Amino acid sequence: MRSLANASHVGMVSLVVVAGLVTLTSVALAQSGGPSATSARMLFTRAQADAGAAVYTRSCASCHGNRLDDGLSAPLVGSAFLQKWTNSEKTLDDLYYITRTTMPKNKGRTLPDEDYIAVLAYMLERNGYAAGESALTGEKARLALVRLQPPTGVVTAQRGASPEFVRGADGMRPRGTGPDQATLIAAANDGRNWLTHTRDYAGTRYSPLTQVTSANASQLRPTCLYQVSETGSFQTGPVVHDGVMYLTSISATIAIDAATCQQKWRHEWKPLAPEIRANNRGVAIKDGRVFRGTADGYLLALDRERGTQLWARRIGETSKGETFTMAPLVYDSLVFIGPAISEFAIRGWVAAFRIDNGERVWRFNIVPAPGEPGSETWKQDASFPLGGGAVWTPLSLDVAKELLFVSAANPAPDFPEAIRGGTNLYTNSMLALHLRTGKLAWHDQMVPNDDHDWDLTQVSPQYRASVNGTMRNLIATAGKDGMLRVVDRDSHVRVFETPVTTIFNAEAPVTTKGTRACPGIFGGVQWNGPAYHPGANLLITPSVDWCATFFLDDTVRFVPGQNYLGGRVNVDESWKGWLTAVDGSTGAVRWRYASQAPMIGAVTTTAGGVVFAGELSGDFLALDAATGAVRYRFNTGGAIGAGVVTYEVGGTQYVAIGSGRPSSYWNKARPGSPTIVIFSLPASAPAK
Repeated sequence: MRSLANASHVGMVSLVVVAGLVTLTSVALAQSGGPSATSARMLFTRAQADAGAAVYTRSCASCHGNRLDDGLSAPLVGSAFLQKWTNSEKTLDDLYYITRTTMPKNKGRTLPDEDYIAVLAYMLERNGYAAGESALTGEKARLALVRLQPPTGVVTAQRGASPEFVRGADGMRPRGTGPDQATLIAAANDGRNWLTHTRDYAGTRYSPLTQVTSANASQLRPTCLYQVSETGSFQTGPVVHDGVMYLTSISATIAIDAATCQQKWRHEWKPLAPEIRANNRGVAIKDGRVFRGTADGYLLALDRERGTQLWARRIGETSKGETFTMAPLVYDSLVFIGPAISEFAIRGWVAAFRIDNGERVWRFNIVPAPGEPGSETWKQDASFPLGGGAVWTPLSLDVAKELLFVSAANPAPDFPEAIRGGTNLYTNSMLALHLRTGKLAWHDQMVPNDDHDWDLTQVSPQYRASVNGTMRNLIATAGKDGMLRVVDRDSHVRVFETPVTTIFNAEAPVTTKGTRACPGIFGGVQWNGPAYHPGANLLITPSVDWCATFFLDDTVRFVPGQNYLGGRVNVDESWKGWLTAVDGSTGAVRWRYASQAPMIGAVTTTAGGVVFAGELSGDFLALDAATGAVRYRFNTGGAIGAGVVTYEVGGTQYVAIGSGRPSSYWNKARPGSPTIVIFSLPASAPAK
């Protein structure tokens, strides 16, 4: 059996396992000349795999886990990995390219080439491919000939095999009722409950509860905790109704007693299609149902009382990169949701589905199809894949006008704006859609032709405030570009723009030599945006202060199912965060709290004059709303990137926070297993 270096006279080849040995078998003959192979035994040596194990432990295990599949990042071993890489679209060169440009996390291309080759050899060995005598090299022409096939005995899911619709075993009608539409509309004045991801349709994150005040917040104590018993990312934003809290992990939907943390039920979703980038931020509830999206492209409805599945409908195609991480929003007979991850070059959209069976009612294409309005703003060469416009953060809703507000993410490829051309509507835009039809009412594009991955992430809260002596209907927006913007909902005119983190070199173009800019790719405002305090007329926003150096690739390359940046990013070693309180009428900064770590957890304000927030250090904070002074601090044991909610059960005000590392991108954050921690005042605490 000849080595790869000496093989000749074959075009396309595929890697298979025969009797435990790795061989290359001919798929199609080609003209002689150039790098090619008829068959070859073993693509890498034992020494390379052993060296790769050491590199992996040093540079990769903190994200992917010691076993390659027990970390917060995507597994590098097993059926999920093989399912992603053993198909006719991808070559071994694609795998090498992704390994070299994305690892270590946030520091692509910072290791010697021989280290990347060694890690690739180690991954192949751990996935069942045998070592041999021929050393693996990074020669593109040869790696591009190799297409992986699963080792003997490994079966991967077939595309198109997942069902379109799954009916619940006990029927599709919920046993219980509530909350009804009237209750959801009145949520702003209902201190007992926390009914949507951002509390109410306006997305204010403001509670009228007053039991916990700035004066007594120092007496808060943990009441109970609920451990989710998983190791993955934890970003859930809980909702609470009638003393029951509903939360999500990557695969589980859970109901617990909101005062005692006792589990009422737990539903585990068993994936029916390949999963993508496993995160989940929560549920929507209405009329006895609990709704959530899944990492394998489904919209799921559960019985709110029992946790049994009512129905599941496949609404996204993970083969195209579509997955669902956001908490849905529900109104009347419609549930609204859209797919995440612009970087996979999806053509982003948001849609409405029927709450009783998940049938689609309408869909709005954020990246327009050819001929649709906005398509003229994409001027790329037809040979380049394009996309973006993902939806991964909370929606808000103007009940009076029946308008749905949507924040759209960046275009793809992320950095080479010259390839895309134009302004790339409707990416990085605030969209106001007629919620019954999905028709566009108006939009405001905050970052046209983005070349830094500066998603618009928030389109709330909505509020009323005096601007130059006139009461106006306003809406706040924020994004990864680090800007808080307020827009008049009637005239659609921007009222003010205020930076809430460090802004540096933002206008400088990204180059192949590298351009350092702030915010970096993970900077600015992430998936939890501003809260509004009406009594103080304050917008209070968590943010990330983390700069990065952006690089363009010499050649833009698209690998299906992988980040399509058109370059790479090296993040700075240092990071920090801010909590910034801005005047809701003028944009003037009233106070600012400096954090040693990024602030990506949710923020909640109350009529008791308190602001609740969390840090990646694991600290839960209660601050004075007027001054920003810290009144209480408690370390939860894990980084906080999840929701903070407050509600009342039996006359007692509780505050609940989600703790646990948000995802592998925040790999310097304090590690911790996903946990809900609930706080309250001791019974003897004075009211003031």
